[in-house]
Amino acid sequence: MNQKPSKPTGKPAQKSRPIAENRKARHRFSVLETLECGLALVGSEVKSLRDGKVSLDEAYGRVKDGQVWLVGCDIPEYPNASLWNHEPKRTRKLLMHQREMDRFAGRAKEKGLTLVPLKLYFNERGIAKVLLGLCRGK
Repeated sequence: MNQKPSKPTGKPAQKSRPIAENRKARHRFSVLETLECGLALVGSEVKSLRDGKVSLDEAYGRVKDGQVWLVGCDIPEYPNASLWNHEPKRTRKLLMHQREMDRFAGRAKEKGLTLVPLKLYFNERGIAKVLLGLCRGK
C-alpha cells in the first residue's frame, strides 16, 4: 500500500532571537553560573525591544526585599507610544521561582559576587528573557 508522506504540522522550530548581548561582561568577570529569567515589562518596552534598542552595558542585578531586580538597563522610549511611554532607566523585576531566587540570589550576597545580565533575547514563544550570570570580578 502506498501512503502519502504526512505534511509537517504547526510552525517550524524557531530558535531564540537575540536582542542584546553584554560582551564586556565576559572580559570583566568570570561567570560561575547562569540562569534564565523572565522580565516584567510594559507594552512600550516590548515594542522597543523588538526594534533591538537596548543597552546592557551598565546593568546589574540587585536583591531587594526578597525579589531580584534589573538595575541600569536602558530601554529607550518607543516613539509611537506617546502618552503611555515608559521611563527608559527604570528598575525592572526579574521573574524566577522562589527556590531559584533563594539559591541564586543567596550566593550573590557572598563577598565579591555580583549578578550580571549576559544576554537579552526572545525565546521560541516570543517572550523576552534575560540570561543572568553569577559572576566574580577578574
